Amino acid sequence: MIHGAQEIRIPLLNPNEPEAKVVHLAVENGQFVSKDSVLCTLETTKSTAEVLAESDGYVVSLQVSEDSIAVAGSLFCYLAELEEWQPEAADDSLKASNVIDDQALPEGLRISKPALKLALSEDLDIAQLPVGPMVTTKMVEKLLKASGVQGKPAVKIDPRKLVVYGGGGHGKSVIDTVRSQSLYEIFGVIDDGIKAGEQVLDLPVLGGREILPDLYSQGIGQAVNAVGGIGDIRSRISVFKLLEEYGFNCPSVIHSSAVVESSAVLSSGVQIFPLAYIGSDVYIGAGCIINTSAIISHDCSLANYVNISPGAVLAGGVDIGKGTLVGMGTTINLGVTIGENARIGNGATVKSDVPDRMIVKAGMIWPE
Repeated sequence: MIHGAQEIRIPLLNPNEPEAKVVHLAVENGQFVSKDSVLCTLETTKSTAEVLAESDGYVVSLQVSEDSIAVAGSLFCYLAELEEWQPEAADDSLKASNVIDDQALPEGLRISKPALKLALSEDLDIAQLPVGPMVTTKMVEKLLKASGVQGKPAVKIDPRKLVVYGGGGHGKSVIDTVRSQSLYEIFGVIDDGIKAGEQVLDLPVLGGREILPDLYSQGIGQAVNAVGGIGDIRSRISVFKLLEEYGFNCPSVIHSSAVVESSAVLSSGVQIFPLAYIGSDVYIGAGCIINTSAIISHDCSLANYVNISPGAVLAGGVDIGKGTLVGMGTTINLGVTIGENARIGNGATVKSDVPDRMIVKAGMIWPE
């Protein structure tokens, strides 16, 4: 409650879609509403939800209109005890700037208001921004810098085209996962160890890292890191750094059969494979791999570059440190913390905390 009024904010319906369309607006400024009455209906590509009044009150400072796009966490309105109540002047910054006119944006583009403002102020063609991930101010700044001409990008990035970096077994799984989303067209595969002109599945190998600048100049600015790094996580991390150096964005890819609860938070470059489950209030750090049929239960937290192998099960409240590998069929009990760069062997059962860099052998029950 703020100064005799209740803030109503836009909820996050889908962790991969920070904005939602207002498909129905049920109230207007000055209207009195009762607790639990419907204020509006929101829609993302995967879900629909109603925003309900959290208290009785008068609608004040309504921030959205029907068919507009509202950002999760932004102000929807106030519900005031008195009809004449108004927010303080400092609250004026929360007005229409929270809402992006979807008519002006390319289909599928999701961008924060500050990032959109920066892109437009620098005369950046927003059609070159990546479709799928939430575009932030940092991403826009990176694109401007990579273009070589601040405010005048040298190339137009095609937001629907990407390359897959890595043509091994993990690369094949990544290709099928990307295709299941139907968001991107895969331009080809980059691999430092496969001869250009060969094929991975039905895709051409374009060459190695030396062709990245040329690809970017052709408008290909998105890449998926398909180097698994099972034997040495440093190889996977080095590819992320290489792609970033050349200006490439690494979107998260989620197989269409995976389930990700709406309260989960995914960072950039995350890969979630078929039949995986990501539970409520889970945090997945940048560059993590959640492989086939893995289960990440409620309230788990995975730091950057964690690799969860097929069939692994994490009970609730598990914390895993940066760069740790969890093997196939592993079970990790409730509330366990695993340190950085640890290795949990296939089929292990972990009942207690595991220190940094420790190896829990395959089939082992830890502690013994």
